[in-house]
Amino acid sequence: MTDIYLDYNASTPLDSRVAATMRALLDNPFGNPSSGHWASVSAKTILERARGQIAALLGADPTEIVFTSGGSEANNMALKGTFFALRDKGDHIITQATEHPAVLKPLQFLERLGANVTVLPVDGNGLVDPDAVRQAITRRTILISVMHANNETGAIQPIEAISRVARDHGVRFHTDAAQSVGKIITRVNDLGVDLLTIAGHKLYAPKAIGALYVRQGTPIEPLIHGAGHENGRRAGTESIVLAAALGEAAELAGDLEPLNRVRALRDRFWQQLKTIFGNSIALNGPENGRLPNTLNVAFVGRVGSDVLSELQGVAASTGSACHAGRVELSPVLAAMGVSERVGMGAIRFSLGRGTTDEEIDAVITRLAEIRSGTP
Repeated sequence: MTDIYLDYNASTPLDSRVAATMRALLDNPFGNPSSGHWASVSAKTILERARGQIAALLGADPTEIVFTSGGSEANNMALKGTFFALRDKGDHIITQATEHPAVLKPLQFLERLGANVTVLPVDGNGLVDPDAVRQAITRRTILISVMHANNETGAIQPIEAISRVARDHGVRFHTDAAQSVGKIITRVNDLGVDLLTIAGHKLYAPKAIGALYVRQGTPIEPLIHGAGHENGRRAGTESIVLAAALGEAAELAGDLEPLNRVRALRDRFWQQLKTIFGNSIALNGPENGRLPNTLNVAFVGRVGSDVLSELQGVAASTGSACHAGRVELSPVLAAMGVSERVGMGAIRFSLGRGTTDEEIDAVITRLAEIRSGTP
């Protein structure tokens, strides 16, 4: 089988139009966009154009966009920045069990500094109950952080309902939208969020570039201190090449029409897998209400990594981890209450703009051979 890439949730290839934007800027302009002389003018113009492109995708004001080195930094900035800015008002932060480690690990760090963190459970579809969020709020709550869509299952959280709870109690609300931006609508005012994370390499832009949306009036302490870059919110001279790449990717992401084809291809893939495997395959996550490109399935009674090894040339993800020779259930699936017998067989197939019908047909054919025991 020729190489087939079905791991778009892990990282997307660089869009050719994004690459062209980068190549055009590799030599000039070379000036520091924060300097006040002629060499900085064109660099500053490019930087602010990119900021405007990202803002347009989110329905935000350009001044609300802060460039970061990626999604992890944006999450760390949102969480730590809010904690340090508001710790005189409270120390309580609410999140949920299926968050990405880029949220859970910073919160564990903040606990060592005195933060009180509540991690809410999820249901069998991986969704948190907005009423549980409401009940968890105390007089000391300063932040709620719930991801927009899960990286493993694609489950879309009820962000609008949670944001109404947050507003009712005057609590800031952050969402990690690294997986959802470019796949579904992510307008910040519709979502009702105060902080939103973007990761470039999930959006057909390069790695090492991302952004954090910070609603006007939202207090946040810089994660990186130094000179007054990014309106004093993130020190460090900006890379206009990477910023322009993210801006171009954001502009391209405004057109969600290609995702209709991806969704139809993903659904056909799932229907054929059910036909082949019957009761020996299970869907992890909601049938509806998930990202249009994501299919997390469990080959019941098998180990996902073993199945994947038989799909030679197919790049996909199992979500499970191997420690000291023992395969462990994905924490996301464990939080959803998925049994080990089912969850150990999980494979996440995540499609993208470049996925073809022929590629999916080839994977289906090989899986049918595996099912029948054909070498």
